[in-house]
Amino acid sequence: MAARKRASSMSISNKQDPVEPNSAPPEQKMTRKTVSASGEEFRLAPPKLGVIFVISTLLCSLDLYLLCFHYKVDNELKRSILINAGLSLVGFFVTLKMIPVAARYVLRRNMFGFDINKRGTPQGDIKVPESLGIVVGIVFLIVAIIFQYFNFTEDSNWLVEYNAALASICFMILLGFVDDVLDVPWRVKLVLPSFATLPLLMAYAGHTTIVIPKPLVAYIGLEVLDLGRIYKLYMGLLAVFCTNSINIHAGLNGLEIGQTVVIAAAILIHNVMQIGASVDPEYHQAHAFSIFLTQPLMATSLAMLAYNWYPSSVFVGDTYTVFAGMTMAVVGILGHFSETLLIFFLPQVLNFLLSLPQLAGIVKCPRHRLPKYDPATGLLTGTKDGTLVNVYLRLFGPKSEKSLCIHLLVFQALACAFCFILRHFLAGWYK
Repeated sequence: MAARKRASSMSISNKQDPVEPNSAPPEQKMTRKTVSASGEEFRLAPPKLGVIFVISTLLCSLDLYLLCFHYKVDNELKRSILINAGLSLVGFFVTLKMIPVAARYVLRRNMFGFDINKRGTPQGDIKVPESLGIVVGIVFLIVAIIFQYFNFTEDSNWLVEYNAALASICFMILLGFVDDVLDVPWRVKLVLPSFATLPLLMAYAGHTTIVIPKPLVAYIGLEVLDLGRIYKLYMGLLAVFCTNSINIHAGLNGLEIGQTVVIAAAILIHNVMQIGASVDPEYHQAHAFSIFLTQPLMATSLAMLAYNWYPSSVFVGDTYTVFAGMTMAVVGILGHFSETLLIFFLPQVLNFLLSLPQLAGIVKCPRHRLPKYDPATGLLTGTKDGTLVNVYLRLFGPKSEKSLCIHLLVFQALACAFCFILRHFLAGWYK
């Protein structure tokens, strides 16, 4: 869902932009105005570290408990995971320090936005630096590359797929930043992840089979079905969905990063549980691979959330949303838990289904599919647009932006919890 309006570098154009409903984050509109090249007037609000401490404690404590105390994890594997966690922690502080620096640079290039959900208030007139997701992406890649020195050898079976995964993620970061700068049409944006997944698809050497659910074995006559190239097509489609679903479930300060952090925490918990419950070394490596990419994603995202939480000091842009979606798609594919990943993405699936009539052009799609803000009350009310944000407001009444974001993140957490409960009750019967 787009919320940008571009103009020349010296003035704002009065020309109406075409409808572009599939770009994030939609709480801001980008403009091109003259900004002080020195950046001396710019002062970034301090990071909300108290909020980050609470969120990280809630989300990471269970994962650490399962890894260090509940399950007997191989010491060598545990060592690799903890080294990765340490590097991710360094990435957190580096990202925290780099965001103010990068914010000044993007303002010098006239890349900023105004918070539409605060229109009519003094906060709505503040220039907010845009596209700061590039910082998260760069630090993530550096952490992931350095980690190879501590974990992989030259003859490691996973090294090729690991680097292919990083190539796909890097490709997506580049395409996301290009979109932030050039404002790529959303229909083109839908297919961009397909090109970004090419390095991963070409290097993928894993299985292309699926396990048939036990209730269907009697009807199909097979327990395992080899899909061949169709499986790789499925991998590409999964990447397209994950990337764009994060991109369109947006519009509130902290929502894009918040949903990513919640899903990342669920992925980590799932990986540790699967490692602890299995004795297959190859299975361990697949889920450890997922952990090695998810921990840096979560750490760098938490650093960005410190500046993006309500009221937001920076906007993440499409660079972050497509990067986060691609990273989670990659870990789901190479960790072999794509079905579980899709249940973690239940709110995003619901948002996509609600958005489908407008995205397909069946129903008129406005420029900004955002709630309506009332400056007098400071509350958001739902519009008729087909997004989860608007539907939630229509069902439960007007709410403040911060309260609404918290409610939606709790819903995200409940969806992840539902996935774990579902897996528990279906274990041994479904597969």
